[in-house]
Amino acid sequence: MALGRAFSVAVVGLDGVIVEIEADIASGLPGVHLVGLPDAALQESRDRVRAAITNCGGDWPQARLTLALSPATLPKTGSVYDVALAAAVMCAHGKKEWKRLEKSLLLGELALDGRVRPVKGVLPAVLAAKREGWPSVVVPHENLAEASLVDGVDVWGVRTLGQLRGWLAGKADLEPRMCAPPAAPDERADLADVVGQAHARFAVEVAAAGAHHLMLTGPPGVGKTMLAQRLPGLLPPLSEAESLEVTAIHSVAGLLTGAAPLISRPPFVAPHQTSSVAALVGGGSGLARPGAVSRAHRGVLFLDECAELRVSALEALRTPLEDGEIRLARRDGVARYPARFQLVLAANPCPCAPTDPRDCICPGGVKRRYLGKLSGPLLDRVDLRVEMHPVRAGAFTPETGEPTSVVRERVAAARAAAAQRWRPYGISTNAEVSGPLLRRKFRLSTDAMEPLQTALDRGVLSIRGVDRSMRVAWTLADLAGRSSPTRDDVSVALSFRQVEGLR
Repeated sequence: MALGRAFSVAVVGLDGVIVEIEADIASGLPGVHLVGLPDAALQESRDRVRAAITNCGGDWPQARLTLALSPATLPKTGSVYDVALAAAVMCAHGKKEWKRLEKSLLLGELALDGRVRPVKGVLPAVLAAKREGWPSVVVPHENLAEASLVDGVDVWGVRTLGQLRGWLAGKADLEPRMCAPPAAPDERADLADVVGQAHARFAVEVAAAGAHHLMLTGPPGVGKTMLAQRLPGLLPPLSEAESLEVTAIHSVAGLLTGAAPLISRPPFVAPHQTSSVAALVGGGSGLARPGAVSRAHRGVLFLDECAELRVSALEALRTPLEDGEIRLARRDGVARYPARFQLVLAANPCPCAPTDPRDCICPGGVKRRYLGKLSGPLLDRVDLRVEMHPVRAGAFTPETGEPTSVVRERVAAARAAAAQRWRPYGISTNAEVSGPLLRRKFRLSTDAMEPLQTALDRGVLSIRGVDRSMRVAWTLADLAGRSSPTRDDVSVALSFRQVEGLR
């Protein structure tokens, strides 16, 4: 009897679990038996591994071969274990003691000719290796740039199974860690391109300064999409930890490119209005994959023509908006993905959506039902609501609006003030502040609170709406350089919720 052992990583959500792979060759009729809850793709790896080993000049054992993947209770999915399975078989069949095999995690899919193909989820796998104290990780060459983002662990790139066998035997070299590629220039559109719409531009600035959710309504062509696309350019760049977290999500989703693997700027995700619930929040058979809400983590989720989305898809947003994460239960377990994003909704006022509202032919009931898809609980979580109107000829003046670079400086100053204020409570933006903290330790003066109290007494504002209005008021104060919101700040915050007559 001969036994070989190799190690790989299973990625569940964004968490990596070390998988031990054992190959046992015993007397008996030739055959391969996989144990340890493999899925269909892993069952097919038997044929890929056999072909890759023989086509690289190796020998396949003509005996009973048992391949076990532990922990046995963890479902194993995908082709990421191919390279580790092949290494375990070669170790057992050759009765070799490869020291490097005991200290390395192996990732990669095998082609029939022995080439090592890229796989998804390499970054969270390497992060798990570092956390568990493994000295080295071998990844497909095409995933090497992504793996090189993690310091504190040796990463190596492999192109073929034959190259890996030579490296394990100490007779060949693998490709070492790549240097970080230079940051791509920021080519995002400029806020100065937007003609007119001063009120909506200010709302976008407030949203960026406080991480608030935003809704823009108005006829086609008034600039709703243009403004939404310019919001990420006002946000500060991601920190190192945030960059790795966002990049790990895109790695699991298979969306990274080798040229620029690290995502250092807030992402902008704009799913189509026909998207399903699974496309928005995540899904799929086996183990759920991240959806649009997770790909927009630390960035902006833009839902254009939101009134055209299915009601079930819109209501599915409520949990990630409140919790900042999404949990998805599927056949192979529960996947947890972070989903702390800024939501931007855009909608036409009615289905016919004429450029000139006076040309609308929709009955009043149709108009109400059209935007009625957006439920009260969902809209209550949107801090800023702006109604945009067509730009008149007088807006075409030689002077353009403020560019993104100027507005970004004000946003950065406001965010810095908020971060300093909330740091003792473990939060950094006004949108994250809890209602009890605002009402108890940071309660506004009686005069400043009067508009909110009036709105609450009249029943036009909920308790959640009061809290969210106070958060916006704090953002307005931060943008103005004030230490505390005034009555005017509260009134402006209320106007953004389209509560009139309460100033």
